[in-house]
This record gives sequence, structure tokens and C-alpha cells, in this order.
Amino acid sequence: MAEQENVRLLALEYLLEVTERGAMAHTALRGMLERYQYLEKRQRAFLTRLCEGTLERLIELDWIIDQVAKVPVKKQKPVIRGILRLSVYQLKYMDQVPDAAVCSEAVRLARIKGFSGLTGFVNGVLRGIARRRPEAMPDDLSVRYSTPQWIVEQWTQEYGAERALRMLEDQYRKKPTTIRVNLSKITREKLKRRLEEEGVTVCEVEGMAPALAISGYDYLRALPSFREGLFQVQDVSSMQAALLAAPHPGDYCIDLCAAPGGKSLHLAELLGGTGMVEARDLTEEKVELIRENIRRVQPGNIHTVCQDATLPDEASFGKADIVLADLPCSGLGVLNKKHDLKYRMSPAQQQDLVQLQRKILDASWQYVKPGGTLLYSTCTVHYDENEGNVEWILEHYPFVLEEQKKTLPGIDLWDGFFIAKLKRKA
Repeated sequence: MAEQENVRLLALEYLLEVTERGAMAHTALRGMLERYQYLEKRQRAFLTRLCEGTLERLIELDWIIDQVAKVPVKKQKPVIRGILRLSVYQLKYMDQVPDAAVCSEAVRLARIKGFSGLTGFVNGVLRGIARRRPEAMPDDLSVRYSTPQWIVEQWTQEYGAERALRMLEDQYRKKPTTIRVNLSKITREKLKRRLEEEGVTVCEVEGMAPALAISGYDYLRALPSFREGLFQVQDVSSMQAALLAAPHPGDYCIDLCAAPGGKSLHLAELLGGTGMVEARDLTEEKVELIRENIRRVQPGNIHTVCQDATLPDEASFGKADIVLADLPCSGLGVLNKKHDLKYRMSPAQQQDLVQLQRKILDASWQYVKPGGTLLYSTCTVHYDENEGNVEWILEHYPFVLEEQKKTLPGIDLWDGFFIAKLKRKA
């Protein structure tokens, strides 16, 4: 069985994979937990919290380190920087770990990774930080909430200071995992009992009939109910997309950027075994993620296609009753779950995404039949990617806006999400 220091070594490898090699945080963590299923529940919980907590607090942790270290964080060797970040998170946010243990294990990690010559530096920085606690945080919201300054300014400009503060705070609010019950296989009440028999804590979700909130589980994919396709992990705000699309029996639906397939599967379920959902995405790797979920859930009215959504598919013109355009976006509405997105994004990249979204819409709007539905959605809170794009659609193409919804993290109950339902003129 792995010792605690080896769990810290796993956390270090995870952090380097995300911060230095560009891996997506949630994908890297899931892969690591799958590889090390043999770890005890206590170790898995420690590992998960250390990985997620360190990543979501990077800016704050770097600020703390820079108050003590003679070498600034940005100039430190990546391994040493990673060790210090993980260790400072433990010092500040994991009270159950003694300071002496944090320091000694950090030194051990430095030796394991071949940096014996820097163990004195690591030890000195951490002991200096431990001695100076508690220390007041600066008033700078960017440091206090570990969020790049440009995001703080953008949210303040678009939503006002009070709302922006609540949105920043929401990143650290503990939320249960929400799941969508596969009502074609089981009722919500029966799934609730089934999950409880599997040792899962289950709560109903107010105002969302297909949803349940779960917690207290160890490894989700090990649950028999999950393997049998009785539910899909999906945020409540994301469930709104298929519900708002409201497909009719026999409808033909195209999901342009479907991976990992949650919304496509929801549409297929709402069709009640009729019609067809064509779930598309750019690469075979992404399409395989959709197929993985299809194999588990086994709907009979869905198929996958590997296709570049920016290129018009003339064979699809005028054929779809519903086109779901849940497009690549900055993801700033889901920072509570995907902590690394705030560090990956920039204002320039955000505007590049607006142009990509419009390129996809320009290529695909003609797939919608006259009288059919275009459902545009994102998981961001940025005006240009949301309302701005709807205005652009209405200006350039023959659609009318039927309904529009927006949720804000920390303001509404769910993650940040935007949905617009547009009808093509007959």
C-alpha cells in the first residue's frame, strides 16, 4: 500500500502535468485516480484535495512564497516550484497535517526528484512561511481569490462589484456532484434507493426533476449503477440545454461539438427511442469519449460522426429539426469544477473564441430546417461569447429569438451557463 509521501509524489506529478505540460486538470486527475484505484479511500481523498486545492489557489500560494523566498516563484525550477506550492497549500489549508511533516516531506520529495542541493532552500522557505502565520492577505482580489486580474476586471465591468465578488467566492464553495437520471431505464426514486444501497449520499435537486446530487462516494466509475448506464454526470445548468430544445418524437438532431456526449444522450432520451441524434466532434479521440458513454447507456437512437464543425456539411443543409451548438468557450462559468481554465485563458484568446464560435455558426446554421430550432449554448459568463453572439446571429441569419437563459456562479444555484433558443424563419 502506498505511503502518504508517495501520495504527495503523485500530487507533484499531477501538478507538473497540468502547470508545466499543459494537461487538462480534470482529465489528468481522473486518469490518475483510475490508475491508482488500489489506494485507500483516505489516501484518495487526501490526494484529490491536495491536487484540486493547490491548483485552485495557485496565485495566492505564489504570493505567499514570494514573501519569503529569495528566488521568485517564476524563476524557480518547475519541480521546486511544484513542491513549494503543494506544501504551502498544506500549511495554510490542511490543518490536520503538522507543519513539521509538511516540511520534512517536501525535503524528501526534493531528494526523490534529484534536487538534494536545493533541500535547504525548500526547508528554509517552508519554515519561514510556517513561522509567519497567520498573515493578513492583501486586499487585491486577484490574489485573495487566485483569479487573474483581467477576469476580476471583466466580471466587475459586466456584472458590478458585488456580483463579481460573489462569483469569485463561488470557486471555493463545496458543491455535490450532480447527475442526470436515465429515465429511460430507471425512475429517480429507484435510482436514489439504488445509490444509497451502494453507500452513496443522495439528495434531490430542487426544481430539476431528472437530477440528483450525490456525495460520499469513493470512485464513481466503480459504482454498478454508473456502469449500467443508469445515470450521467452532468451539471444542472447543462441539463437545461436539451430540456429547452424540447425535441418532438421523430426529430432529427445534430449536436455539433458533442463530446463527451451528455447533452446528446439527454436529447436521445427525451426522444423516447424515436428519431435520431447525430453526435459530432472534431477528433477521433473526442468521438471515442462519446462512444464510451453510448456503450454504457446503450440508447438506440444516436450515432457518432467525426467532423470539423467549422467546415460546412452541405449534405446536412435543411435536414435537422434541432441543431445543438454547445460551442468551445472560455469556460469561466465552471471554474468551481475546472480550476485550471482561469490560468489558461486570456482576453485575446477569449476574442479568438468568439470568432471560432461565429465560424462554426456560419458553417452550420443552414442545417436547421425552416421552422426548426438552433440552440446556442456555452458554459461561460462572458457577454461577447453569449448575448453578443446571439445578436450577431439575429443580424446575419434568418432566425428569431424564442427564449434565452443565463445562470451566474454564486448568484444562481448552479454553474455559469448560457442558452439561447432560436427558431429559423419559415
